[in-house]
Amino acid sequence: MPTTILWAHDFMQKDLFDHAATALQFNILPADGRVHYLPALFNAAQCNDLFNLLWESLQWQADQLVMFGRKVTTLRKVAWVGDAGCSYTYSGVEKHPQAWTPELLMIKKRLEQVCDCEFNSCLLNLYHNGNEGMGWHSDDEKELDSDTPIASLSLGGVRRFAFRHKQDKEQTDVALFLENGSLLIMHAPTQQYWNHSLPKTRTVVAARINLTFRKIVHIHP
Repeated sequence: MPTTILWAHDFMQKDLFDHAATALQFNILPADGRVHYLPALFNAAQCNDLFNLLWESLQWQADQLVMFGRKVTTLRKVAWVGDAGCSYTYSGVEKHPQAWTPELLMIKKRLEQVCDCEFNSCLLNLYHNGNEGMGWHSDDEKELDSDTPIASLSLGGVRRFAFRHKQDKEQTDVALFLENGSLLIMHAPTQQYWNHSLPKTRTVVAARINLTFRKIVHIHP
């Protein structure tokens, strides 16, 4: 199936809020979904500082997934952060949140301004190199508020990110390169109709931290 590749210069704008307003008018998916891309929400110096702070301040753990009835440990590391009670279960494993750090609260506030919504949790993935990726999936777990977008911030190495329609095989796959400091916003009903993935690559690529801000609706006491 052919794949449409989208490039950052298609989205670049000089001012943050003009940039955001313009980018949010351009949906990168052809049907049944709504996804926006902002390539430069943070500059290179800010990204470098945030990357190092997150690397050092969070409790990173290998991710464990239940696949075909057995537990698999991934090479990539994850950290689940959120308000008290915001537990999250995916791939058969329940995550309990770490407390927000000052830099994560700063990022959250900025993304809430851009997305015009509130988040109460964040899943962070640490990819050490191109040998680590994420297979096809959708973020449609029952704990998530399906009406609140998922805001995905990239720090570090540039990686290819792809979308594939779940039912309509005639739909063209869509892919783009997520740059350092970029924000990808996946609105409803994207998770219902589209899967997404971060393919592995043999290209030498720097380590990357991906932050996906979410809203949990089933809060545990």
